[in-house]
Amino acid sequence: MRVLLLAYGSRGDVEPMVGLAVSLRALGAEVQVCAPPDFTELLDGFGLPLVPLGRSVREMATRAVTGTKAPLPAAGLSQRAAQMVAATYEQVAAVADGCDAVVATGLIPAAAAARSVAEKLGIPYVFVAYFPAYLPSPHHPPLAWPGRPLPPDVTDNRVLWDLNTENMNALFGDAVNTHRASIGLPPVDNVRDHIFTDRPWLAADPALGPWLQPADLDVVQTGAWIRPDDRPLPAALEAFLDAGTPPVYVGFGSMPIRDSQDVTRAAIEAIRAQGRRVLVSRGWAGLAPTDEGDDCFVVGEVNQQALFGRVAAVVHHGGAGTTTTAARAGAPQVVVPQMADQPYWAGRVAGLGIGAAHDGQTLTFESLSAALKTALTAETRARARDVAGTIRTDGATVAAKLLRDAVSRERPPASV
Repeated sequence: MRVLLLAYGSRGDVEPMVGLAVSLRALGAEVQVCAPPDFTELLDGFGLPLVPLGRSVREMATRAVTGTKAPLPAAGLSQRAAQMVAATYEQVAAVADGCDAVVATGLIPAAAAARSVAEKLGIPYVFVAYFPAYLPSPHHPPLAWPGRPLPPDVTDNRVLWDLNTENMNALFGDAVNTHRASIGLPPVDNVRDHIFTDRPWLAADPALGPWLQPADLDVVQTGAWIRPDDRPLPAALEAFLDAGTPPVYVGFGSMPIRDSQDVTRAAIEAIRAQGRRVLVSRGWAGLAPTDEGDDCFVVGEVNQQALFGRVAAVVHHGGAGTTTTAARAGAPQVVVPQMADQPYWAGRVAGLGIGAAHDGQTLTFESLSAALKTALTAETRARARDVAGTIRTDGATVAAKLLRDAVSRERPPASV
């Protein structure tokens, strides 16, 4: 079995695919990964060949967040979507011969191209979401698209998802159908349902991000796809951890943020005010200490699975991967959501009682201090430890076996 995995997005989109790839290889499958060039080193570490897609996601995200480039209007987004569909299809089709299945996530135009590749080859295609609120449900509203805010007077989620269908058709319909016509495929009248399919997968832990019933969509919840990570912590970090009480970790992963130095200063001061040491993760935000105090240590890329069980709390942006890793470790969390799935995870962390949802995107001394007072209580830590025991770690294995079974059903029976 040969499987093509496509993830056009940030590290939070790509790293779960690494977990799936490892599980697929354990079943004897060959895996090809298509992802942005930012993640060559990550994939190389697992011996996974990478077909790089498009430009650096880090550069694009940094420009968008820091305001060095104005957001595109809807028309501009549609034009870029057309370019992405065509370019992604060309790159993926070039390496898809001989594949038995395609699994895709990330940006909508790229996923549309992946579905077209699968359709041309006549092989199974699976779309995967990493959080429930990305998929249509009567239990939550859709995300808003640029230039198309949700009407504040509408509270019926089904009505909002119907509007979401209209918005996605308006933004991506021409791009998708023009390209489909160019490669001999028929048009689609519902871009979202075409890309998501009527049976998408949800790679989220059922305790952290449950798919609520009843629902209109037949979602397959596999559990979170967790990459194996047995890297030791750096010796200098081990020494810092051993030198005092557990620190509070603060980092925003592959999420650039505005005014990163001001944010770092406010975070360090708020953590110190709670009598805690500080562990700063640089990440794409480029966080860096504002003084040389020996109660503060800086890390780059590090094994969070090994680290989070040794910290007092984790202050982060609320990506699915970081939220799941902290929850598995039993570490209390403060989620400072910036965009996309992050408000959802902030709400889940607060709702489960395993941490606090920060009030707003902008972190200040006062706002973080208030959130830390909740996260650092004995009650929150006890609850976080209880929830940690419910987190499943077999999601990638479940998904790999489902994919193997789907491919087996599609293959013609062997001749006698």
